Amino acid sequence: MTLESFSLSVAGSPVAGLRSGAAGATRVLALHGWLDNAASFVPLAAQLPDLDLVAIDLPGHGHSAHLPPGTQYNTPGAICHVLDVADALGWDRFVLLGHSMGAGIASLTAAAAPERVERLIAIEALGGLRGPENETAQRLREHVRAARALPTRKLRVFPDLAAPIRARMMANQLSEPCARLLVERGVTSVEGGYSWCSDQRLMLPTAMRLSEAQIDDLLGAIDCPTQVIYATPAQSYYPEPLRSERIGLLRDGRLAVFPGTHHLHMEHPQVVGEVIRRFLAE
Repeated sequence: MTLESFSLSVAGSPVAGLRSGAAGATRVLALHGWLDNAASFVPLAAQLPDLDLVAIDLPGHGHSAHLPPGTQYNTPGAICHVLDVADALGWDRFVLLGHSMGAGIASLTAAAAPERVERLIAIEALGGLRGPENETAQRLREHVRAARALPTRKLRVFPDLAAPIRARMMANQLSEPCARLLVERGVTSVEGGYSWCSDQRLMLPTAMRLSEAQIDDLLGAIDCPTQVIYATPAQSYYPEPLRSERIGLLRDGRLAVFPGTHHLHMEHPQVVGEVIRRFLAE
């Protein structure tokens, strides 16, 4: 299946993405991870030819618009944006597919708007990252300090794509082809070469995080059938047994675990695609 570029307007701002064009098929809205973009789902799309797959660049990522000055990137805003995109597509009910940050947003969207989400597929995250209550003040201070200093920072310019591709390979244990997919959609041409086109505000420390008890409550509110897919070994910020314990909070959840790295949907699309096909055929 070939993904074609598309754009639409949401609340007056452009949203870009890639779409399969399989009209009349199962509607799947795909949400990528932090500092990734819609190209994250290009390898997996080839394994899912019978879906109406729409992979968007989330705000501040890829080719989509940055949020206006003075606004914040936060989870409630992301949930509303996902629903606004679905409205713009004319989708009343749909499947949500997310990776990493996108899986966190997708799972909380399913909890917040159960009437809209038919099924949920969460890769390498479920419910978002927790924040211990005793770190709340320090986290907020770090966010405010960094946010006020941000306008003084200048974007780095790369003479070619070799350096950013190497950086993504090292940071995320990605193969060169997968890193190239993300980088080519994640940079913009500037004088002297290329710079990242993602909003610098995405690099700010998170101002607030949910507690584990709050995440537990939200996961218990997900009504739809849910397929969770994890790579092993687990990421240090989302360790065992925490990540598997969260599966038990789902009303209708199932788990698949495979050897691989964080971007296993890009590096092992055949394996992940088979799990998704079986799940959607239930």
